[in-house]
Amino acid sequence: MCGRFVLTTPPDRLAEYFAARPAGDVVFSASWNVAPSRDVLGVALNREGRRELAAYRWGLVPSYASDPSVGNRLVNARAESLATRPAFRAAFSRRRLLVCADGFYEWRRDDKGRRQPYYFCRRDGTPIAFAGLFELWRPRDGDAGTPWLRSCTIVTTDAGPDVAAVHDRMPVVLEPPAQEAWLEAAEPELLSDLLAPSPAGTLQSWAIGRAVGDVRNDQPELLAPLRLEGAAEAPRQFPLPLGQAADRSGRRHG
Repeated sequence: MCGRFVLTTPPDRLAEYFAARPAGDVVFSASWNVAPSRDVLGVALNREGRRELAAYRWGLVPSYASDPSVGNRLVNARAESLATRPAFRAAFSRRRLLVCADGFYEWRRDDKGRRQPYYFCRRDGTPIAFAGLFELWRPRDGDAGTPWLRSCTIVTTDAGPDVAAVHDRMPVVLEPPAQEAWLEAAEPELLSDLLAPSPAGTLQSWAIGRAVGDVRNDQPELLAPLRLEGAAEAPRQFPLPLGQAADRSGRRHG
């Protein structure tokens, strides 16, 4: 599963990296502890068939939902049930997107039953594109002027070799050729091969402190490596998004 992630690369840099244009209403706040129900950034095809970067509420709200709170239970979508589960079936067919991230967290239970968090990011330091689905929702009693709520979910699959020692599931991480296919394929049944674990060496990870478990904690220090007794030495350095640091406002330094 994927229940928390990091997004500090600002929209203009993400738009450039993913060859997309930012939507006019993109609002961005860098976060080292993105939690469900927060706005995240995603890339989808607009009506003209061009890539567009926009904000989406994390937690899918199906068009038939009577209340947006249902999205709190749909932050992840299992790859195995996209084509059959009613909450995801229509979005899988017509509304797929790339959810942008710089890294994500997973937890492993230690010998004493305590949950130890780990941070995962791409080994090459580039942004992550999670396979995602999106929906547009508004109240049934809303008039034509009621704004649509854009929401999304992150697709998960069995853990690959880079994640399996920590958790048995992982978000689907799409490489550039797969990103294009995920967005553009007309027949969703042709996409199953994309929803696979990442090959060994795609991601790197290290143990971090338990402060990430509290959503009120949201600062770069959450990523500081933690040396665990008996474990391999934690990395002395770790990559920052696109090789630069970001403060809370998304401004870049250095």
